[in-house]
Amino acid sequence: MNNRSKREHDPALYNAILTLQTPEECIAFLEDLCTMNELMAMEQRYQVAKHLYDGKIYNEILAETGASSATISRVNRSLQYGNGGYEMVFERMKADHE
Repeated sequence: MNNRSKREHDPALYNAILTLQTPEECIAFLEDLCTMNELMAMEQRYQVAKHLYDGKIYNEILAETGASSATISRVNRSLQYGNGGYEMVFERMKADHE
């Protein structure tokens, strides 16, 4: 994973996330931390990333997620030129299901 981030990160939030043990705990924490719109946007970006990773085309993703073409493009740039976070998660989830 390459770190292309342009700012220093405070590890406190990321360490807190790592303590969560179930999807229910994660939902409770993120609902307390984020607004509903922020959560919905993150969920949508994740869905878009998964569809792109699975090889779906923009029109399919637009129809299935309701995401704008700008969001799909932005997520695609993250997949192509980002830090590899999406790929890491998708590969780990794939390995966990096998």
